Amino acid sequence: MKRMRVIILFSLFLTASLQAQHSVARRWNEAVLDGIRGDFARPTVHARNLFHTSVAMYDAWAVYRNDTDTYLLGKTVHGFHCPFTGTPHPTNVRAAQEEAISFAVYRLLYHRFANSPGKESLFYEIDTLMDSLGYNRNNSSTNYKCGPAELGNYIAQQIIAYGLQDGSNEAGAYQNLFYKPVNPPLEVEGSGNPDVLDLNRWQPLQLAEIIDQSGNPIAGNTQSSLSPEWGRVLPFSLQPEEATVYQRDGFDYWVYHDPGPPPLLDTTAVGGLSEEYKWGHELVSVWSSQLNPEDGVLWDISPASVGNIETYPTDITGLRDFYDLFGGGDISPGYALNPKTGAPYQAQIVPRGDYARVLAEFWADGPTSETPPGHWFTILNYVSDHPLLVKKIGGQGPLVDALEWDVKAYFALGGAMHDVAIAAWGIKGWYDSSRPVTALRGMAELGQSSDPNLPHYHPGGLTLIPGYVELIQAGDSLQGPTGQNIGEIKVLAWKGPNFVENPGTDVAGVGWVLAKNWWSFQRPSFVTPPFAGYISGHSTYSRAGAEVLTALTGDPFFPGGMGEFYCKKNEFLVFEDGPSVDVTLQWATYRDASDQCSLSRIWGGIHPPFDDMPGRLIGMKIGMEAFAFAKQYFTKEKEPNQVEAFNIFPNPTNCAAQVEYDFEGIMPVKVFSSDGRLVLTLNLEFIDKQAFINTSGLSNGIYNIVGFDGKKNRFFEGKLAVLKGK
Repeated sequence: MKRMRVIILFSLFLTASLQAQHSVARRWNEAVLDGIRGDFARPTVHARNLFHTSVAMYDAWAVYRNDTDTYLLGKTVHGFHCPFTGTPHPTNVRAAQEEAISFAVYRLLYHRFANSPGKESLFYEIDTLMDSLGYNRNNSSTNYKCGPAELGNYIAQQIIAYGLQDGSNEAGAYQNLFYKPVNPPLEVEGSGNPDVLDLNRWQPLQLAEIIDQSGNPIAGNTQSSLSPEWGRVLPFSLQPEEATVYQRDGFDYWVYHDPGPPPLLDTTAVGGLSEEYKWGHELVSVWSSQLNPEDGVLWDISPASVGNIETYPTDITGLRDFYDLFGGGDISPGYALNPKTGAPYQAQIVPRGDYARVLAEFWADGPTSETPPGHWFTILNYVSDHPLLVKKIGGQGPLVDALEWDVKAYFALGGAMHDVAIAAWGIKGWYDSSRPVTALRGMAELGQSSDPNLPHYHPGGLTLIPGYVELIQAGDSLQGPTGQNIGEIKVLAWKGPNFVENPGTDVAGVGWVLAKNWWSFQRPSFVTPPFAGYISGHSTYSRAGAEVLTALTGDPFFPGGMGEFYCKKNEFLVFEDGPSVDVTLQWATYRDASDQCSLSRIWGGIHPPFDDMPGRLIGMKIGMEAFAFAKQYFTKEKEPNQVEAFNIFPNPTNCAAQVEYDFEGIMPVKVFSSDGRLVLTLNLEFIDKQAFINTSGLSNGIYNIVGFDGKKNRFFEGKLAVLKGK
């Protein structure tokens, strides 16, 4: 069927011969992605699933190596200790690694996707995979001394236990514990936004039916906010000092890499950052008018003209010079030559309207979506299959085989995607900002803010832009049967799903519509994601993914200087028919692909520029930090000196505790609450093998005290009870 468009994205690039060469880690990663495609579209949850399955694969591989360290196995991570005393050395190391990987991911997938609407298909797939590999899937023992299968089961068991205390509320089906929206729902099929209370805050949508981005029907007809409390989830490489903790309604919102608030609409006066709020959302509306392949605007979308951005604005005022309000797109200059071939990139001239529509759908990852974090795993897999890729970690050192490449790549990328989910959704949860459909309809409801002498003036209304945002005059086709719309505001935009009866043959087109009836370029059963806009998750995921691939390969460019994805004429689009010509998306670098993803969310009506740019900047930091953090595990550190003498007393204590340990000097010590949350970081000075912990800043409870050697090795660990006033 056309509408299926064989949508497993970069899997289209795979050939049978390449698939036959895939490592067992790759085969299991493809199963994870299939599980995500069949599940509810929850980017935070699935970033976590990708990370945890990547940890399972990495530890199952690393434990059989003498030169590589494990992440969770035998370690304490965020106060969670995973006991491990070693496993027998196998005669066939590769076979043991593959078996342990398979059992670990197999058990984890059965646990994590037990309530997925697509579980039957996934479970059949992974049962078949286990059978094809010759493993006895009935072996559920976790006695890791017995062999690789049991070790894999044990790794899965420990990751499951870790996940049940990591702050995600997995046991409660990831439901919110404190967050409540301040705005009543917007009935999208209606007109305007008459009931909104605060145009700066997130508003759930009320739809005739809700079908998520993976194509799954959702019970009820009103959105619930996804993961606004996710900033509290235990991260991979994010550090406590990178977080700001805010409180609202009795809940601590952890905000990593806090960008500060977005521009806010002032409904009492014109001027200031309120005008940036208006400009950003109106740019979304203006770009909606560019979704017409018949407007005669042609673009070269090859790397000769697109990509190669070297600097980005770091404040709100710089956005106007970066994005082209009327022409669309950004300041990217393109490349004079392909640095890998020395030849110019060949131009690809297509209608701008086709390019923009294809971007909006391709990067939206739906339907049958692996969500944005999964999308970057498909890009990684595409790169890994490229015959010109040299598999050296970081582009240096020895060549590594496919299994080593895959487990290390997945571990680094999975950690980055998990950290993005925590950082981006922590920001979303705290700042709780509105989406364009809320803002544009709400401002249109208020009126226009350009001229007090014109009808429907309101300081919080839309800014009039000739040719794009105008007042309806008498005789206008939009005036209404009784002229009731005269003086109201109209916008030139995509006309919306009501003009698409059959998405396989119809095109809504662009025209003048009532501003208070504006639609995003999405399916009518989706319209906009069920969570706050600021910051863009797509921008943050994509830039972090691009940074990981750049660091992993040691090269910012795709192999051969070109990454591509082909979109067939009149076959690819889902929201309406198209594209009108064949379109091949092309990127010279991973960062170019990320930048293109960011623009797609503006053309799709999902984000204004001030949601996008902070996501790009934060994604840069997270991607680089996550890869550096992952890389430290790729070389096994020398084991710390272990001694038997260790004591903390008095225990319980009401003031301070003395630590006795065979050590001299400064030791980093972390204090974790009983639920695994890091609450305090100390540098203890040991003199004559003694140091003191001041508990004055701790409330009553049981704490886990962990001493480190300054890297990741654990010196000691013990429990301390704080009972003040006793």
